[in-house]
Amino acid sequence: MDIGTKIRAIRNRKKITIAQMCEGTGLSKGFISNVENNNTSPSINTLKTISDFLEVPLPYLLLEKKEHMRVVRKDARTKTSFNHLQVEHLTSKGGLRMMIVECPPGASMGEPNAHEGEECHLVLKGKILAEQGEDSVIVEEGDSFSWNASVPHFVKNIGETTAVILISVYSDSELNDIL
Repeated sequence: MDIGTKIRAIRNRKKITIAQMCEGTGLSKGFISNVENNNTSPSINTLKTISDFLEVPLPYLLLEKKEHMRVVRKDARTKTSFNHLQVEHLTSKGGLRMMIVECPPGASMGEPNAHEGEECHLVLKGKILAEQGEDSVIVEEGDSFSWNASVPHFVKNIGETTAVILISVYSDSELNDIL
């Protein structure tokens, strides 16, 4: 973990001197210097004191770089297509993925499939048939549905216009073969 570098960056961004931090936390200059240079690992109690002084949540100090907020700008979104579906990926890779899928009339996401994780679908426009196992439902604009994706599932546009669906997929492992 690179907690010290993060603490220094926050302190510098807020224009707080080490002396001010010492005064506000009761910690010594040498200790703070060692923490910021990653030469010592402070206790959780000490990190809480530092986070309170810097006015940042303690869990933020403990996040790995890859766990920080990720932004995907509209003009930088990845777009893919398959089975006549247009897919716009709203998130970067990770355990939670979101996408907007445009599904022309009669198009489907292919044969029923199953994969690890959970899915949630919000119909933004159109009329959709959703099937999972023995369950079948017709959903329309504003309706949503979710399921455990390890059970084979199927989605098809049964309306007369292009359907638009916001899909969120969560999995503990990397999902490369979903849309």
